[in-house]
Amino acid sequence: MIKIQLTNRQHIIIDIVKKYQPITGEQIAEKLNVTRATLRPDLAILTMSGILEARPKVGYFYTGKSPLSLVEDYIKSIKVKDIKSLPVVVEESTSVYDAIVTLFLKDVGTIFVQDGGFLTGAVSRKDFLKIAIGNTDIYKVPVGIIMTRMPNIVTTYDDEPVYNAAVKIIEHEVDSLPVVEPVVGSDGKQGYKVTGRISKTNITKLFVKLGEG
Repeated sequence: MIKIQLTNRQHIIIDIVKKYQPITGEQIAEKLNVTRATLRPDLAILTMSGILEARPKVGYFYTGKSPLSLVEDYIKSIKVKDIKSLPVVVEESTSVYDAIVTLFLKDVGTIFVQDGGFLTGAVSRKDFLKIAIGNTDIYKVPVGIIMTRMPNIVTTYDDEPVYNAAVKIIEHEVDSLPVVEPVVGSDGKQGYKVTGRISKTNITKLFVKLGEG
């Protein structure tokens, strides 16, 4: 559980605001028997964290949000576009061998497959392993034969919260999601263009950054 430590005085300030809101900084200072300048850092922390709301010429209000809920709100405000990586994409006609080489050179767990600029499928390490241990000629078989095809690919998009993308990764037990945008071809065909990827690594890096403040 994430814990944000508030001082004893900050907790008392919150209780005062809850009881007497709206209340000015001077009135809070008077109840605590301290100067307004003494309270300035505490009030700044409480308002910047979103626990209190300050309205000019009115005073302070309690927002009803706990420190933990504020962290939750912040995490859910981060969008896929803020942390996505470049996608690794091959054409359906690419041989399984060449796709495997691409997978290891790019050091990814999944390759996305396209045809005519449209996302048509995805191939994971497991898919490559299954085909490699068989008798299939991986130099001749195109990756389009072994891929998981649309619409069975779980996708995400730029403005989706990273939290939602992480839930999709867990629920569908995949290592990454293609970030897509709708496109229409010259023939009127509708589909998706791959603009990025969100992987377990992206989310882990985000978690580490949050931990570092």
